[in-house]
Amino acid sequence: QVQLVESGGGLVQAGESLRLSCAASGRTFSINTMGWYRQAPGKQRELVATISSGGSTNYVDSVKGRFTISRDNAKNVVWLQMNSLKPEDTAVYYCNARTQFVYWGQGTQVTVSS
Repeated sequence: QVQLVESGGGLVQAGESLRLSCAASGRTFSINTMGWYRQAPGKQRELVATISSGGSTNYVDSVKGRFTISRDNAKNVVWLQMNSLKPEDTAVYYCNARTQFVYWGQGTQVTVSS
């Protein structure tokens, strides 16, 4: 089992920044890829960014150049630095960890006002 706890969400104005954190506990040695997903009201959950245990990253096109995912394998933490936020980034952001199973955090709300 892996437990994930997110933090760092909040209400900001367009153009501002936020940094999300996700701390993993439990069988963390078995984690391969970690990532961030988001779900806006009335929409499906979508991938935002992922990072492998070796540091390879992947981003959805809409956040490229604005968001940065990073990871500390020793501390079992993954971050999402979000810059130049837009109202369309408003969503609940979920941390994700993959072993042979998939684990999710409880989500953290990010609201960007125009």
